[in-house]
Amino acid sequence: MINTGPEEGDREGGGGDNTDNTCENEKSQSWIPKTIKKRVCSTFVEDSVSNGALCQCGAARNDHASVALGDYFSTAIVNHWESVQHSSEQPTDAFGEVQFAGASKRTSYFLRLSWSTEPSLVYNILTTHWGLPAPNLVVSVVGGNSRTQIKTWVREILRQGLVKASQSTGAWILTTGLRERLGRCVGQAVRDHAAAASSVSLNKVVALGIAPWGVVEKREQLVNPQGSFPVRYYVQNISRESCSLDNNYQAFLLVDDGSVGRRGGEMGFRARLEEYISHQRTGILGSGSIDIPVVCMLISGDADMLKVQSLLYMLIDNHNKCCDLILKLCKYLFHGFCNVCQRMDLSLKNSIPWLVLAGSGGLADFLSDVLENLSSTPAVPSSGEGNSEAGPSVDLKDRVAERFKKHFPSEIQTDKLVEQAFSIYQNRGLIMVYHGEHESPNDFDTVLLKTLVGASKQRALVEANPYSDELKLAVTWNRVDIAKSELFNGDIQWKYEDLEDSMTDALINDKPQFVRLFAENGLNIVDYLNYGRLESLYRSAPDGTLLYQLLQHCLEERLGNMASAQPSSEQQGLSSKVVADNNESRPRRKFTLFEVSGVLKHLMGDACQPFYYKALGLQSSSFKRTAMKRATKILHGGSKYHQQRCPHPWASLFLWAVLQNRSEMALFFWEMAGEAVLSALGGCKILRELSKREDETETKLSMKELAQKFENLAHDIFSSCYRSDENRSFSLLIRKSHFWGHSTCLQMGVSADARLFFSNDGVQSLLSQIWWGDMKRNTEIWKLLLAFFCPILCYTNLISFRNQYDQQEEERMLFEDELDQDNDSLYGTTVFSFTDIKQHEVDSEGQKSDAIKGVPQRPPQSPFIVSRWRQFWYAPVTSFLGNVLMYFLFLLLFAYVLLVDFKPPPPSGPAATECVLYFWVFTLVCEEIRQTLFLGTTWTQSFRLYIQDVWNKCDLTAISLFIVGLICRMFHRSHEFGRDVLCLDYMVFTIRLIHIFAIHKQLGPKLIIVGNMMKDVFFFLFFLGVWVLAYGVANQALIYTYDPNPNRIFLRVFYMPYLHIFGYGSSIEEEMDVGRELNCTDNVTLIESGEEPCKNQESNWLVVILLVVYLLVTNILLINLVIAMFSYTFSEVQEHSDTYWKFQRYNLIVEYHSRPSLAPPFIILSHIKVFIKRIIHKVPSVKIHHFVLDLEPKAANRLSTWETIQKEDFLTARNKIQKSSDSERLKRMSAKVDDVLKRLTESKEFEHRLQAQMEHYSTVLNWVVDTLAQGSTVKPPRPPPALRDSLPSSSKSTGFQP
Repeated sequence: MINTGPEEGDREGGGGDNTDNTCENEKSQSWIPKTIKKRVCSTFVEDSVSNGALCQCGAARNDHASVALGDYFSTAIVNHWESVQHSSEQPTDAFGEVQFAGASKRTSYFLRLSWSTEPSLVYNILTTHWGLPAPNLVVSVVGGNSRTQIKTWVREILRQGLVKASQSTGAWILTTGLRERLGRCVGQAVRDHAAAASSVSLNKVVALGIAPWGVVEKREQLVNPQGSFPVRYYVQNISRESCSLDNNYQAFLLVDDGSVGRRGGEMGFRARLEEYISHQRTGILGSGSIDIPVVCMLISGDADMLKVQSLLYMLIDNHNKCCDLILKLCKYLFHGFCNVCQRMDLSLKNSIPWLVLAGSGGLADFLSDVLENLSSTPAVPSSGEGNSEAGPSVDLKDRVAERFKKHFPSEIQTDKLVEQAFSIYQNRGLIMVYHGEHESPNDFDTVLLKTLVGASKQRALVEANPYSDELKLAVTWNRVDIAKSELFNGDIQWKYEDLEDSMTDALINDKPQFVRLFAENGLNIVDYLNYGRLESLYRSAPDGTLLYQLLQHCLEERLGNMASAQPSSEQQGLSSKVVADNNESRPRRKFTLFEVSGVLKHLMGDACQPFYYKALGLQSSSFKRTAMKRATKILHGGSKYHQQRCPHPWASLFLWAVLQNRSEMALFFWEMAGEAVLSALGGCKILRELSKREDETETKLSMKELAQKFENLAHDIFSSCYRSDENRSFSLLIRKSHFWGHSTCLQMGVSADARLFFSNDGVQSLLSQIWWGDMKRNTEIWKLLLAFFCPILCYTNLISFRNQYDQQEEERMLFEDELDQDNDSLYGTTVFSFTDIKQHEVDSEGQKSDAIKGVPQRPPQSPFIVSRWRQFWYAPVTSFLGNVLMYFLFLLLFAYVLLVDFKPPPPSGPAATECVLYFWVFTLVCEEIRQTLFLGTTWTQSFRLYIQDVWNKCDLTAISLFIVGLICRMFHRSHEFGRDVLCLDYMVFTIRLIHIFAIHKQLGPKLIIVGNMMKDVFFFLFFLGVWVLAYGVANQALIYTYDPNPNRIFLRVFYMPYLHIFGYGSSIEEEMDVGRELNCTDNVTLIESGEEPCKNQESNWLVVILLVVYLLVTNILLINLVIAMFSYTFSEVQEHSDTYWKFQRYNLIVEYHSRPSLAPPFIILSHIKVFIKRIIHKVPSVKIHHFVLDLEPKAANRLSTWETIQKEDFLTARNKIQKSSDSERLKRMSAKVDDVLKRLTESKEFEHRLQAQMEHYSTVLNWVVDTLAQGSTVKPPRPPPALRDSLPSSSKSTGFQP
């Protein structure tokens, strides 16, 4: 057994820095010794060379257990030690994390395991417990075990080719992981890449070392039965090559076969691990369309071992005494060479492709020579003797043997190696020869791709599309450049069936460039996306993401509602079943469109109606619990909607991408979807709501950045629309969208807090048009006031109105001309102006006409007296002016009642003016009720929308206080309290007047500033309260030894320190003169009875110091702090004051647009009219859907087409600007330079091939001459030379034709 004494001391010495994270790692991996085993030699098989001191396993006799040293008959007859028979498994004692002394502080994982460990268990440890990302490719580097120096160009291939390809494809690199030869070169390449690459790509390059445990130096430092987290691994000289672990690897699998110092024990486990990985799926949670590709790369390959062996045979003749030892060494070296051949032969039989690096030396050169020249040389038929079928096979073996002698002339025992080489040759379709010495290492990923494609074509007997596997590999590696140059260059006709799986892979694994490529090359998104596939996309959301948590919450809510809906007699019997289903729902991920709709409803709020209810057969107006019951019944009855096509595929994918915060993919889907402005605002709304619920800071910031990007797009697209056509852009703002839950751009913009969008000139132009109605916008206020108090003036020329009928006639003529040109023109008039729509609403009072639907019919003309009256009084600005004036009268009346005419309780009061005040407040209450009822479709939704407004909360507070004051003032006992409440209520009503300033361009932003400053005041009061409390209590305790009076305590602890800040209260002289009280006492009894206590004369100096410190902090520090906070708030809001004002202006315009024309208290007449028409006559309201335009499908399609054209024009202009930038010019120039260099390389290759062909023809002519010189009856002494392409291209393969 191995002595574990030294490493225990090292472990204890380095274990003093254990943290909570270390304890968690120990707990999470405490199960490893129970599952993972190591190998220990259980039978001592004597090594004859060591005279009994060593076992054939390589360990000394003293290192074996007593059981293994027993004198059994079996040990006497055993001549060769085998791991299977002569070793046993025990719990592993080396696992955890290793930190390399003298290197970086980064830790690596390691595990000692038996060669018989199941690969599935090891792969689960690598990906789940160690957190290594699942690979998209596994490159197993084999060979390079010779003592010669690795060639410079091979190092360059590893550094610029292999590691960069691994980074671009997300691959694992498998080597021995030791600091020697090839493993050391790979580790250095990974280190150089990590130093030069960005932090985002570091995790993509995973170097995994699989080494034999018995060969690792200093392995005793890793031994710890409880695990090491981490262990310090010391290596004396890191500059020289050794068998120690390389610190540039992320993880080490130390395969134990029970031997010490013997190589090759890990080969079998490594091959089984590669085979297991090759059957796992790529992508997130195995969602990829192909299995993980595995390719083995042969470099050099133990060629020098044979040379050493021949030298040792020469030493045998001169040193007979060392014969046994030398023969044993030769046998060991020969066995190592055979291991590589056996390893390669076994992998080929498992259909794992190989890439042979020609020119690297040794076995790689031999195999490349055999594969390239042997197959191109025609077989020379024998003289007719022997079996005709066996003849070519025997001839090929002879040629292999000939090639073997050529590369290894000193080798004697060649039969076994020739058989293995011939077996490898028979699987030549899985092998690709790469001449890396003459190729650019930057194209190495393309070489790997073609190697795997060639192997897949050999495995596939019947393939509908021979390029399908190559496409799947390109998607898996996210190499859209390869796909464009090799697969989508116009030479291949792709079908929908060929792109379907790859499209799903690209969507789930976030590869937007491939999604764009597929959409441009034959993939019909309408046929692709049905509701079933959309559900599968949502189910692929990774665990731990915010979307997954929200979907899981909605699913649990639906399952819980299903359990609560059961009768009481059945609920207990079904409770356990429901809980079990609820628990099983997590791994099964049974998310449906109902959960998706719930998430969207949770995020969008009342901005739109529920999504996907129509597909589920639900009513959008259903209550939540009713919808859950109905959805559960539908889902249990079978999801028949799965095969239905999604009517808006691009918009549905846009929602899916936004919910997962996939920036590039969401932008692409936005470009492809319709309703560009509304979609951008919807994405902005969702992302801002998600950012409020996200905990991770980086994800939160990325969501906010993407939301701002969508808001900018909405602003820019609508600006283009407004510049193109003003009327259509207005229709765009108020058009109702069927996909976005009957929402409009204005409603979505308000819900998303899109202030930049509302600052657009087009949006403000529409709001101004709505605000002024049919009056001109330059009308002076004094003219409105005159017309308000003298309505007859509205029929004069005092106020200018727009000539409505002339405008209608011009639009009618334009509409008729366009219909004559093209009845189906996409640029015809779709809707009338907003003036016509509003006039129609007034005339029809809720009946839909063809004017709103886009049909050219005009409402009937009203008499001039009626129309002018409506034009003036129905304008929101008139309603606003009337409400402001009447509100001032209300405040004057309220003040008069409180100050002059507030009578005693009944029967003496109240006075007539107070009764008028009560009636006035009653009309205000009626108006608030009307606003609440007309906001939503249900009571709960209406109240929720009403209470969201701050000013509505202020109205509720004022009305509630007024009701309380009114009730209290009616009784003698609470009369004064009621008056006090009404006084406070007057303050609330007065503060409510600030709301009218929102319409003013200068005063409006000041409201925002005041609101933000109020938040700053709360933080200031917190700090101030701390100092006031600290000073007040200390001051009171020092001055007065005993004073139980609560009034005086409150006055001196809080009120007096507060007055000290402003210079009031007692002065310093008074604080120091503590003995001048005339009416004070020290008698405790008198003090408790209420007498003034005398001041303490001993602590007056400390009181003064506290007062000085208190005034210094409060008057200088805290006051300047709040001033600085106010200054920052003011400058921040003032910088964007115009944007803030334009945004809050919308709410005010919407409020007064929906209000009746009469102001309180006369508004009661309008309420009576509304009650009669809505409740009694059941006439629906038009203003309940203010700013909503419902178009017919044909008119809506025309408007959407026009919007799409404007979007495409904007994107084209933006792309043109980007292409003209300096960075894009440099990229194009770099691409052109690379293309020129590539063409120069191809010309050199062609020249070299031409030279090689000339040499070949010269050799053939010499052979012909030699043959003719010997006569025709004599058999030629050698076969004709084969054509050898000395510099084949990187795409040449014996099994793949490009």
